Amino acid sequence: MTNMNSIIYTRDKLKILDQRKLPLIEIYVDINCVEDGFNAIKDMLVRGAPCIAMVGILSIAVELTDPEKLINQGKLSGLTVDGLQRYLNKTCQLLCEARPTAINLRNECEKLRQFVSDMSKNPNVTIENLIGKIGDYSADLLNEDIRVNRSIGKFGADHFIANLMTDDYKLKVLTHCNTGSLATAGYGTALGVIRALHEADKLEMVYFTETRPYNQGARLTAFELVKEKIPCKLICDNMVAALMSTRKIDAVVVGADRVVQNGDTANKIGTYQISVISKHHKVPFFIALPLSTFDPITINGKEIPVEERSQDEVKMINGQFIAPPEVSCWNPSFDITPSEFITGYITENGVFNASELAKHYKSIYTK
Repeated sequence: MTNMNSIIYTRDKLKILDQRKLPLIEIYVDINCVEDGFNAIKDMLVRGAPCIAMVGILSIAVELTDPEKLINQGKLSGLTVDGLQRYLNKTCQLLCEARPTAINLRNECEKLRQFVSDMSKNPNVTIENLIGKIGDYSADLLNEDIRVNRSIGKFGADHFIANLMTDDYKLKVLTHCNTGSLATAGYGTALGVIRALHEADKLEMVYFTETRPYNQGARLTAFELVKEKIPCKLICDNMVAALMSTRKIDAVVVGADRVVQNGDTANKIGTYQISVISKHHKVPFFIALPLSTFDPITINGKEIPVEERSQDEVKMINGQFIAPPEVSCWNPSFDITPSEFITGYITENGVFNASELAKHYKSIYTK
């Protein structure tokens, strides 16, 4: 099983799996408009940079299936190309404010706006044509994401097998947060590498952290690994150093919410400290990312906006306080791992170091 169906899209309908309820309850929520998409992203019904991007774009496609309603609501200024472009500018700006650290949604919004701009140059194009093309474009994102993830998995697994294995030895790998089908359209990025190793019968064990305070590892990664019977062990966030000092860990592979020009990487809080521990123990540390996660504009990690979330996420679990209600908390959702702590970046086009990644991105997108 390689797709948990976290997104169900059929042109005029979009449903998403409410990941806040997992692993105990599997319930789907309707996304009928852009505001629903914004709230689902902001409130973490959906998370994971690739998945956030797809839900955002798909919420636009669903809302556009009833343009007359949008005109009556004042969201669309008329059935014209210019009106549609103004609508996209506003909705994309709103969606990108939901989770500012992750870059995929911004990148996908730019691609969508460019797609519509290119299509509108045809003098015979109609607003109905454009809306239909947006629906087709959005649906294609799901299949393309799965293709990209499988490619990331293959390149990562092949690299690990070629460079980290000796004889018939199987690999022990550590990951952090959730980067599987629940964070993407299917298969996953870092978890995709782990899946590919398992499929090749080269994985002995994957260790994964609980990922406080939202417990994406304990709730979501565990949910996926157990369902697929991949050999795994859950550890607390504060056990990583002890794990590496007492057991051989061959590699760490995690995802990313943004990788900038110099290779500095924003990912789930706790990633940076794992990279420091990995460097101390000489464990290779890899980032698995689709190229849509690369940010060619931001120079280094100091310029990445880091989202801070509610203090209650730290003080409460399932609505119950686990700390004094009056205690003050600091709750950044992400941290920045400097490029010097990162061994390589696994993409759908291969494995690169920091300078190679930037050059490769430029060679593809600045022709």
